[in-house]
Amino acid sequence: MPVVLEVVGLTKVFPAGRRGRAGVEAVRGITFAVEPGERLAYIGPNGAGKSTSIKILTGILHPTSGRASVLGLVPWEERKRLAGRIGTLFGQRSQLWFELTPRQSFRMLGAIHGMPGERLAARVGELAELLEAGDLFDAPVRTLSLGQRMRCELAACMLHEPEVLFLDEPTIGLDLLAKQRFRELLVRLNEERGTTIFLTSHDVADIEHVARRAIVINHGEVIYDAEVAAMRRALLASKLVEVGLSEPLPPLDLPGVTVLEHTETAMRLSVDTTATSVRQVLDALLRPTVVDISVVDPPLEQVIAEIYERPRA
Repeated sequence: MPVVLEVVGLTKVFPAGRRGRAGVEAVRGITFAVEPGERLAYIGPNGAGKSTSIKILTGILHPTSGRASVLGLVPWEERKRLAGRIGTLFGQRSQLWFELTPRQSFRMLGAIHGMPGERLAARVGELAELLEAGDLFDAPVRTLSLGQRMRCELAACMLHEPEVLFLDEPTIGLDLLAKQRFRELLVRLNEERGTTIFLTSHDVADIEHVARRAIVINHGEVIYDAEVAAMRRALLASKLVEVGLSEPLPPLDLPGVTVLEHTETAMRLSVDTTATSVRQVLDALLRPTVVDISVVDPPLEQVIAEIYERPRA
């Protein structure tokens, strides 16, 4: 299958401020590829090289070495052509003019992209329906809540029907409901329009609800690349077992089983499956006083933290 984004040995070194000091290597020889229609999370701690990478891939920065192509174009050499085929959304930067309505901003953005008036009007109508934001397009941007504005920002970057959408911390500052709605919109865009999603975020819920695949970088290097679901299975040998009780149970004496919580009506256990299988734990728990049992994976934060803590080669 052809790729929409390919990166090979990409490196970016920023010069040091003083003579004699070594430059800062923000990105160090990263290599990966993204297929059409993927939903990719590109994650790492502060200073890992995420923002530098996305600026290179959108043509804002030139790399020091290595190569990259987005939709068959070299971003820093063909930035103008690429801009017509990608959308970018940065959580702390706006494409909308605060004193105008989103619809007025869309007209200017449409003119920048050379969109005919009829096509622009039709596209704004499509996005109003898709993003459930038609009632927001005629209110001054300064009167919108952050969540409402971000839906309009998403409409602005989707105006010219981009094939790839680059999102850098798009849910920063949103409340819980606005975040959830924004994530649902991204998934809908991907599933209904086939838009490739390239997402950077510190919010684990963004990764869990939007992305199917995650690339983890640290110190400018790719340190993990796998399906999000596979990250849990491959990296964690623990499970959480939550038990509902009709009356207290005696303590469980099984290797690798840690009691996190134990009350008269509930018990919560952490199970190291390399020492004791979940089946053994369930066999020990199945008695009349147990009214409910659930087995769940640990939170994704724990998975990512484990990746970060791995020693560097």
